[in-house]
Amino acid sequence: MKLGLLLALLVTTAFALKAQEGELDLKGLLDTAEKWAQENLDEDVLAALPEVDRAQVEKFLREFQTQLQSEYVVDLAALNGAAKAVLPLLDAHEETKPYAAWLRSRLDYFEVAEEFRKTMPAPKLIPGELPKPTPNPSPDAERKSWQQKLSQRDWPKGAKELVPTLKPIFAKERVPPELIWVAEVESGFNPKARSPVGAAGLFQFMPATAERFGLRTSWLRDQRYQPEPSARAAAQYLKQLHKEFGDWRLALAAYNAGEGTVQKLLDRHKTRSFDGIATHLPAETQMFVPKVEATVLRREGVALAKLKAVRE
Repeated sequence: MKLGLLLALLVTTAFALKAQEGELDLKGLLDTAEKWAQENLDEDVLAALPEVDRAQVEKFLREFQTQLQSEYVVDLAALNGAAKAVLPLLDAHEETKPYAAWLRSRLDYFEVAEEFRKTMPAPKLIPGELPKPTPNPSPDAERKSWQQKLSQRDWPKGAKELVPTLKPIFAKERVPPELIWVAEVESGFNPKARSPVGAAGLFQFMPATAERFGLRTSWLRDQRYQPEPSARAAAQYLKQLHKEFGDWRLALAAYNAGEGTVQKLLDRHKTRSFDGIATHLPAETQMFVPKVEATVLRREGVALAKLKAVRE
């Protein structure tokens, strides 16, 4: 695999790792890109593709890497067309269908970012100064946009079978069973979904986090792909995060961006609320939390703030 691709994927990989294991810190990552990628990168994502398709997928991943370095939601709009072009290439081969499932569950991030790009006024140009990025939408604007986006969406394939089975697992762990819909946002309820950097299953666990919550991740038996064990681990993780932050929005932000990232922003901005740090979170996290919130509202008819607190 080319070094250029390894460098391009590094920040994507680092983001996915730190989202579940710590704070997001890009400084110095490129200095160790080749060594890290040789040890960790899942090479099957491109190796299974024909050469002509591989070039297009590689270009998309490079663009993906560039945009992930930005905290600005509107920047994700630049990926909209490329993501839709890459999806059928991944869907066309049995080996890469798990990656297609991962990408499909994220297409509407790019679409919502495009809607914001069209409606939000561009910053005024000041002579002699570099153009400023379009500011991030407010948390309320995000929530409203996602509620509209999902207002007519049907249940994803597989949800009708899995939801009744998995809700009791969440309830047994004393986590609101409505939060089972995190799986729709993470994987579209496809247990086979896999990201190019190795997050896997309904709840997109990285190996270290999966093992932290008791899941086996060996090639002989990877429990991240098993709905019931992965649901139990996800419930335990969400329960821990809610205990730490005392709020489901913050817990979800930490699930996506990492506990360290969320805590540092809370300290820096002297707040204890999600809305107080929302526009400073990584762009994906700014989308993830209100999308989960809108999904729970659509599927269960209940607001995230109204979910019953965990009882010990």
